[in-house]
Amino acid sequence: MVKTGPMTDAQPSADRRLAAQALAANDPTGWFEPLYAEAAAGTSVVPWDRDAPNPLLVEWLRTAAVPQGARAMVIGCGYGTDAEFVASRGIRTTAFDISPTAIRGARARFPHSPVTYKVADLLDPPPSWRHAFDLVIESITVQSLPPEVRSLAITGIRGLLAPDATLLVIADISKTPATHGPPWPLTRADIDSFTAPDLTPVRIETVPRPDASGLHRWRAEFHRPRQATH
Repeated sequence: MVKTGPMTDAQPSADRRLAAQALAANDPTGWFEPLYAEAAAGTSVVPWDRDAPNPLLVEWLRTAAVPQGARAMVIGCGYGTDAEFVASRGIRTTAFDISPTAIRGARARFPHSPVTYKVADLLDPPPSWRHAFDLVIESITVQSLPPEVRSLAITGIRGLLAPDATLLVIADISKTPATHGPPWPLTRADIDSFTAPDLTPVRIETVPRPDASGLHRWRAEFHRPRQATH
């Protein structure tokens, strides 16, 4: 869930410094735990951490028709702000992050939470999660992964969806394929790549960010048909 500004080679932000080290070691997700660990030690900050849930998620979920008893998954949940909002809507919510420190932080921040927080890897999710969720929220997580693993990440996301499930994708926008990151914002072709024979787009829009004047993000909704998944 990466949201960073410009940097210089002399003073890279903590996320870019740690990401560069992880990518050099051929470990595309290996920088998240060190970043959260540094934040826990007070030597860095998690740049995407916010006190309020993503406003594009809030706006969408307040009008979405989510069935009673639905099971939701929040991907790359960090400290849990988005997951807590989803759960506040009466939805049975699971949320995961690859960073154990992030999950400990979420549980500490929300000690009485109804959310089930787990440590897991989007590139290799637990088999028990396959086709298990009626609503999957992917908010600025895929863009935190380098383009060479994007297809694997999207495959992992698709695999979480139950029949008759909804996927919501929120991401920063790029007109051309991003070559430097994090983040690596998504092009329209990247958004379209979530589509599959059993996952169809419902609405793909560019939405102004209420928290950042003049900037927009993708907000894309997809639906898996009711028939059995492959």
